Amino acid sequence: WEIMFELIKLEWKKNKTSKYIRNAAITTAILLVFIVGMAGELAADTSMEAYGRSSINASVDLFVNMCYIIFTGVMLATFVVGAYEKRTINLMFSYPISRQKILLSKMFAVWIFNFVAMVVSKGITYAILLMMNVPADTIQFTSVSFWLDILISSAAMVSITYIALLIGVKMKSSKATIITSIIIVCLTQGNIGTYTLKDNLSFYLILLLVSVLSVFLTIYNAETKDVM
Repeated sequence: WEIMFELIKLEWKKNKTSKYIRNAAITTAILLVFIVGMAGELAADTSMEAYGRSSINASVDLFVNMCYIIFTGVMLATFVVGAYEKRTINLMFSYPISRQKILLSKMFAVWIFNFVAMVVSKGITYAILLMMNVPADTIQFTSVSFWLDILISSAAMVSITYIALLIGVKMKSSKATIITSIIIVCLTQGNIGTYTLKDNLSFYLILLLVSVLSVFLTIYNAETKDVM
């Protein structure tokens, strides 16, 4: 694990994670302005009460999830798929380190960053809404279950984006990775009329299983497979 952690730090440094931190901060600021601007209207909307959540909670989840699913796809395209496109993965695979560890360090580097960024983004948004006295009775900022829900949902949203990784690696295309992440946004956050898969637990469990399979297939045979 010590080697893995060093590889993860190397990935963050090599890919200049500071620019992603800046972009995440800008994204959160834009989302905050947008949600605060709509807060009055959202507070009066009771359409989500049937699910036990206020429209403000639902909207924060919706917009933050949409942004960070795509954000994760973009980072996977850069950290992993881009290495195949530019053939820089060949040099990394020449190191006296397991190829699977190298690939996993790239994946973990993206996952950890986006998980933390998503949790922080939601936390800041809810905190600002509360400080502005925006009506939101279901924002239980001091509740353990409130934060547990944020942690679990953020982990799930980042994880399902790894479905796009396998497609990008197989096609050796960063564009394919990003496009697939946009499709995932449409499937998980969109709706057709009143029908949506957003609250379908079985659907998310299937996506999580597919994402685990995608990671497995990405690193499968990495030790012997010719990447040229």
